[in-house]
Amino acid sequence: MGRLVPAVTRALDILELFLERDGPLSAPDIVRGLGLPRTTVHELVGTLTARSYLEPVPGRAGHYRLGVRAYQLGSRYAEQLDLAAEGQQVARAVAESCQETVHVAILEDTDVIYVAKVDSTQAVRMVSAAGRRLPAHCTAVGKMLLASLPAEELAARLPDGAGLRAMTPSSVTDVAALRKELEQVAERGFAVEESESNTDVSCVAAPVRDRSGRVVAALSVSVPLIRWNRERGDELAELARRGAGRLSERLGHPGR
Repeated sequence: MGRLVPAVTRALDILELFLERDGPLSAPDIVRGLGLPRTTVHELVGTLTARSYLEPVPGRAGHYRLGVRAYQLGSRYAEQLDLAAEGQQVARAVAESCQETVHVAILEDTDVIYVAKVDSTQAVRMVSAAGRRLPAHCTAVGKMLLASLPAEELAARLPDGAGLRAMTPSSVTDVAALRKELEQVAERGFAVEESESNTDVSCVAAPVRDRSGRVVAALSVSVPLIRWNRERGDELAELARRGAGRLSERLGHPGR
C-alpha cells in the first residue's frame, strides 16, 4: 500500500467523527475531538462543505452536519450489499475460529431460510445446506429473529392456539411457552437451542442488524452434542455475537 496522504486522512477523520457523536459539530468540537490545529480544521471543513460532504446547520452559526454527498455515498454502498455474500465471508471467518458449522439465516413468515453456511472441518459435524427452510421456533436463529419482532407482529405470525410442529421430542410446541422463552432471548441478546431441530445438535445465535438498526438476519454456530456443554455454549455465544456484529457493520450498522 502506498503512502497515506495526511490531508485526506484528516478529512476522513472529520467525517468519521460524526459516527461517534450525535448531532451537529462545530469547528471547536472537531479541534478538541481530533487534536488538529484550528487553521487546518477550518480549511478542511471549508473544503468538505464546498463538496457537500458537510453542510452548515441553519440557525446555528459555525455548526455542521453531514451533507447530501455523504448520504449518497452511503446509499450507493447499501445498494451494492448482498446479505448472502457478506454473510458467507463472515461465516467463514467465524467457522475458522471455532471449527464448527456456522449459518446465517433470515425469517420468512414462521420459517427460517439459511442464506449462508460454512461447514465444520471436524469429522463429527452438522450436515445442512444453504437454502434449507426450517420452522423458526425449532432453531436458535429462528428464536433470535422471532424475539426481535414487535409484539404485534409476533402475535400475528404466532397467534394464541397456533400449532407448533415438533421436529424432535425437545421442540417447543406451545405458543405461550415459546413467547416466554423469546422474552428471555430478547433480554440476553442471543438464543440457544438444544436438540430442538436435530437430536444430535445444539446451537447458539445472535442478531444481525442493518444500517437502520433493524434485525434482518441471525448468525449461528451449531455443535454436535458430543462437543456441547454450558461452558462451550457460552464461548460460542460470544463468537456468534462478535460475528453477527461484524456482519452488521458490513451491512452499514454503526455498531454502537
